[in-house]
Amino acid sequence: RNKTNDNAPLILVVDDEVDVQPLFLQRFRKEIRSNEVEFDFALSGEEALDYLKEKHSEVVLILSDINMPGMSGIDLLTRIRADYDAPPPTVMMITAYGDDDSYKQAMEKGANDFLTKPLDFHLLKDKLKTLEV
Repeated sequence: RNKTNDNAPLILVVDDEVDVQPLFLQRFRKEIRSNEVEFDFALSGEEALDYLKEKHSEVVLILSDINMPGMSGIDLLTRIRADYDAPPPTVMMITAYGDDDSYKQAMEKGANDFLTKPLDFHLLKDKLKTLEV
């Protein structure tokens, strides 16, 4: 992490689609510039777990897609809840519109919140305002 952003809350976005990264950086350009938030990205559940081994104490929120090759978002959520309980990170799951099974599963496994694709960035920004950071 670059040193200018030390105090910005760090959000880890987990999604196998590479175009998610520029989208977030563009939509949150203003907030990133003013140090309100910082993003890091993982392209798989496995990569996210490696990242969290190093930095779990810094991450305030994990935004994870559910449908990913390899480890699914549900599997990742299960691992996060098993491995990190103090303090537990906030985890929001991202799913395809109308995928009610995934929603139910994620809630059972301890998801804090839920977003559907295509992402509504206004809604996400509102949700981020209510996060305790």
